[in-house]
Amino acid sequence: MTKFIIQNSQLVLESKGEIISPTADEIYRSVIEGEQVWSDLAPGKSDIPEGVVFSRYSVNAKMVLERDIENSNPSIRITYFHNSNELKLFQPLISDVDHLIYEGVWYPIDVTSVAEVDRLLTETGVKVGIIKSLKIFLKLKQVASGNYYFEDRTASEIFTPFTFIPDKKGAPNGICAELYPYQLDGWNWLRFIVSENVGGLLADEMGLGKTLQIISVLTDSGGEPLFPALIVAPGSLLENWTREIKRFSPKLSILKHHGPSRTGDPKQLKKSDIVITTYESIVRDNSLMLMVDWGIVVIDEAQNIKNPNAKRTHALKRLNRKVAIAVTGTPVENRLTDIWSILDFIIPGYLGSQPDFERRFCNDFDGGVLLEPFISPIILRRTISLVASDLPERIDIPQAIKLEPDEARYYETIRADIFQQYEAGASLVALSSLRMFCSHPMLYDNEERWLSDLDSNVVSFSKFQRFDEIIQEIIECKDKVIVFTSFTKMSDLIANHIKKKYKIFVGCLDGRLPIDERQTLIDDFSNISGSAVLVLNPRAGGAGLNITAANHVIHYNLEWNPALEDQASARAYRKGQIKPVTVHRLFIADSVEEVINERLQRKRGVSEAAVVGITGKDEDYNDIVAALQRSPL
Repeated sequence: MTKFIIQNSQLVLESKGEIISPTADEIYRSVIEGEQVWSDLAPGKSDIPEGVVFSRYSVNAKMVLERDIENSNPSIRITYFHNSNELKLFQPLISDVDHLIYEGVWYPIDVTSVAEVDRLLTETGVKVGIIKSLKIFLKLKQVASGNYYFEDRTASEIFTPFTFIPDKKGAPNGICAELYPYQLDGWNWLRFIVSENVGGLLADEMGLGKTLQIISVLTDSGGEPLFPALIVAPGSLLENWTREIKRFSPKLSILKHHGPSRTGDPKQLKKSDIVITTYESIVRDNSLMLMVDWGIVVIDEAQNIKNPNAKRTHALKRLNRKVAIAVTGTPVENRLTDIWSILDFIIPGYLGSQPDFERRFCNDFDGGVLLEPFISPIILRRTISLVASDLPERIDIPQAIKLEPDEARYYETIRADIFQQYEAGASLVALSSLRMFCSHPMLYDNEERWLSDLDSNVVSFSKFQRFDEIIQEIIECKDKVIVFTSFTKMSDLIANHIKKKYKIFVGCLDGRLPIDERQTLIDDFSNISGSAVLVLNPRAGGAGLNITAANHVIHYNLEWNPALEDQASARAYRKGQIKPVTVHRLFIADSVEEVINERLQRKRGVSEAAVVGITGKDEDYNDIVAALQRSPL
């Protein structure tokens, strides 16, 4: 006897102890249309199990990406929909059946949907169950966009970068530093995304040691070496990168590809563990850079490619690389397209084309909310307030800035003139021209050419470019900053630039401001909600003032006297300060300023360094000689 029975949510035939799996078409023709399909089974519903109702309308198979309830990881499952209602089957099958019974209703399954889901599974290489790979997760989110047979239920959920990391290691091998806990987390995340060949954006707030975290993953990636590695940064930061790598990972070989002496031989680039170059050199030498298969490309101050149409952006995206990492504390400066341009370098095509992205994500708050779940797994962003318990109360960031070749030649001309004029009779005061130049050439050179386009000329100097980048990031964080410079003209240049570009409160406190008006200025600065800047002369504002509203200090030019600099830093780093204070110390590499920096570090090492002369006494002679002999060329 042949009859229908229900087995595994399907209607099957049982005949002489054997199970036969009919097609949906055969069942429909026999039961609904009354056609004699099987000779030993009467057509119609007489042999159908009691209570089964037949639907004329099919269900669609769909692939669903959702958060797993038990472990919060993303997962994939296959399900079916009738109109907009989901059939919540415990273990749906799709590959070998074309019908199912759910809550007493028999449904045919749309074969097109089955084929599409099969195709999606093959195309993505994913299996039903927990998603343990970030690369697969990102690919699934990309495929799910606009696909009727793939529903992304994680579209409004935030997955942190650490969701997919299977384990954490203690510390990177070969690094001559003890990393803070959050830096170890950053290294673990970086080594994970590198192992998956995905790439990511390290967007920690300024002062949290992004450079050290990058050097850590270059030194210990947890797998195959990433060499040759390419680091692309603004010209002013090349020296800083070089020094930091030598300091934290001295075994790595470095080639600085910049200036007239840079190589034109790709073999030279391949020989070094790390090649450090500028955005301009990437454009200028793009054909050379394309001859190298880079293990990793790291771009520092990645907001430099926020314009997707810029030559540097196109040049970088052409590079052959296994993986890319962007580093910036300000991933979005003006519009959401900024982040699209950066991420399109990291993971090409992930967010679609620029027109598609702009149609999908409006440049407003709602657009940002919609975008965040797509980018949160590949962006690591920690703020100082978030990791304050890991940090010391004061973070010192010395930053050596390399002059551009034409700037270095200008400096060398001034140095040679002073050396010829004074020779052994030079005093510290005689070096003031070099110090002025290191603040800005406009302080030394009053020629009309500087005045023709004041704004662009101010920012064109390497040191001021870096200063402006730091200021911009501080403003992005809505923090306050004290800037110290001993030159009145430099104070004016800084104040005018910040007022015009950022349109925030800027006050200048130096000898021009009457003493009885100084506290009023500080009160105004402190009471402002959001970012504000005070530009102080260290002699006028370096002692006796309490400015704890600021949690950033920038020493734009260094002082010969370490006590003077320390007193200045103490305006913000003192009792009453509730945030970690970040102290930025800017100096030109291989110049009089580096000699000053070395002198400060040396003098701080001895207890009697409270007062240092500035009139060329015997104790200063060696520093004067060193300053006159140091050249950036």
